[in-house]
Amino acid sequence: MTRTVHVIGGGLAGSESAWQLARAGLTVVLHEMRPVRTTAAHQTDGLAELVCSNSLRSDDADYNAVGLLHEEMRKAGSLILAMADAHKVPAGGALAVDRDGFSQAVQAALCAHPLITLQREEVAGLPPADWDSVIIATGPLTSAAMAEGLRGLTGEASLAFFDAIAPIVTKESIDFSKAWFQSRYDKGTGSDYINCPLSKDQYYAFIDGLIAGDKVEFHDWEKDTPYFEGCLPIEVMAERGRDTLAFGPMKPVGLTDPNGPKPFAVVQLRQDNALGTLYNLVGFQTKLRHGEQARIFRSIPGLEQAEFARLGGLHRNTFVNGPKVLDGSLRLKAEPRLRLAGQVTGCEGYVESAAIGLLAGLFAAAEALGRDMPPPSPLTALGALLAHVTGGAMAETYQPMNINFGLFPPPPERDDNGRRVKGRDRKKLYSSRAREALLPWLQAVAGIAP
Repeated sequence: MTRTVHVIGGGLAGSESAWQLARAGLTVVLHEMRPVRTTAAHQTDGLAELVCSNSLRSDDADYNAVGLLHEEMRKAGSLILAMADAHKVPAGGALAVDRDGFSQAVQAALCAHPLITLQREEVAGLPPADWDSVIIATGPLTSAAMAEGLRGLTGEASLAFFDAIAPIVTKESIDFSKAWFQSRYDKGTGSDYINCPLSKDQYYAFIDGLIAGDKVEFHDWEKDTPYFEGCLPIEVMAERGRDTLAFGPMKPVGLTDPNGPKPFAVVQLRQDNALGTLYNLVGFQTKLRHGEQARIFRSIPGLEQAEFARLGGLHRNTFVNGPKVLDGSLRLKAEPRLRLAGQVTGCEGYVESAAIGLLAGLFAAAEALGRDMPPPSPLTALGALLAHVTGGAMAETYQPMNINFGLFPPPPERDDNGRRVKGRDRKKLYSSRAREALLPWLQAVAGIAP
């Protein structure tokens, strides 16, 4: 088997993959199309350019899933986290960096490594057949040629359209004194959805909030990308008529509220992961600003205290349906010589992209060296994120996701004394359990990339 691996894309995911491969002693060719071909979002030709924000979000490893992911990546030898730490700037509890210094440092480290060759060129379409180990880390603005290649290979039909994302809440934050489980007309198991009822006055107040709410404007390069008519933003539907939603995704037919009178409208939530810890608001894809979403959606009975695992969004994106097309080591089932990494897998965010890049690099290195590389435990942040993009999410409703504790198997609800563990104490349980579960996997990493 070849000991040379090709990595396509010099963003955070591709840079991290290349670093892990080289650490394992493999020859790496890193292909980056900039500046030969530019994108509408990037401003430089630097590797690992942060184009949207200089913050890698919370660095609190005890109480925040992102901070825990930072910690795990550091322990696994992440180049991205090492360079972020070396170029951090004051930002309270967040890990923020000098963007230019960070990018320059990542590029310098990769270019200085004797096993890494940087080639400035576009890989148009799928990689040549004689590249028998490839990591595709082309990001959310994947070139048209590569997107077409992936579409043809995976059968996915939505790679180049807007990614319409519905908000997701944690099940444990829903008030079941108001909400109830039931499917319309009791189809399926009869309880496949959580239902939140609205009276006539509550419904029209909700519609008024949607129409008046502050919305995100599209970037110039997004404006010509069409909506899916069957996946319109909820506020666009509301603007077509105040009763549109009551006869659409919020219709109350086939449902009986056990807690009160027949509702005028109903918001349904559908299970979003195999663990049953996350539920998405059905038909609620939106371009409302995040603060507006939290305010307006918490006006829905049963969601007053909703904890959002992610808020909705709408932007041009390129990603595959990971649970459907990827195996457990990030290989395309249709063509296993190709691995995907970063946002093209359906993860969301800089940190998550780099984390999936780290895992893809380690998996590819182990395969090339003929060694075993188990996935990290799903009790860890790395493992929970990997599980989500390779099978933990529901393929039918798959959408990009940031790391959050809702992706982890839940810890016991009560401590050894029988007391219910909630809030910050519960988050600390996730983190302490993850640290213990990470240790055997780190030993495996040391055998691949010491």
